[in-house]
Amino acid sequence: MRRRPDGDQRRRELCDAAITVLATQGAKGLSHLKVDRAAAVAEGTTSAYFRTRSALLVAIAERVVELDLTGLARAESLSGDGDQQPLRLADVLASAATEPHLTRAKARHELNMLATRESALVDVMRHANEGFMKLYRDMMLRLVPGGHDLPTAVVDDLSDITQTFISGLLGRYAINDFSISDPDQIDRLIRRMVQP
Repeated sequence: MRRRPDGDQRRRELCDAAITVLATQGAKGLSHLKVDRAAAVAEGTTSAYFRTRSALLVAIAERVVELDLTGLARAESLSGDGDQQPLRLADVLASAATEPHLTRAKARHELNMLATRESALVDVMRHANEGFMKLYRDMMLRLVPGGHDLPTAVVDDLSDITQTFISGLLGRYAINDFSISDPDQIDRLIRRMVQP
């Protein structure tokens, strides 16, 4: 007898397939049926887990955020001292220019655009940005010499600058512009942004 898949695992698999569909076919190409086909499951499976397009989009956004935060948290936790922090962040960012991370960058770009029209996505994307800002802030505190002694407003500004740089870089990758994709180059740019 064939074992029925775990519901949470099946949702993750469907979301991963949906990320690929969204990245390759865009928002207009996303449908429950196309996700079923990409996930190699029976027709109607995606609809059974995500009843509406809005529910599917929210689930995709939550999965993208989960994967992004996991990658950034891993980079943040691997850093031992401030000197290594930007390289670890640079490695994570450079990996977004290659598969499977590039597909996620393209899906994220689509989701950000959709969030301007899909009210259900606004809260997910806003919550994600808050999580990213906390991680960037922690990274900046360790990266900048004497970071813990800096005024809160300065650290917040550095975090905003870093997030804006990262968003722009990932936006470039989404349109296949890899002119800034070498980890050493990214590392150098991050250092120039946050250190005098």
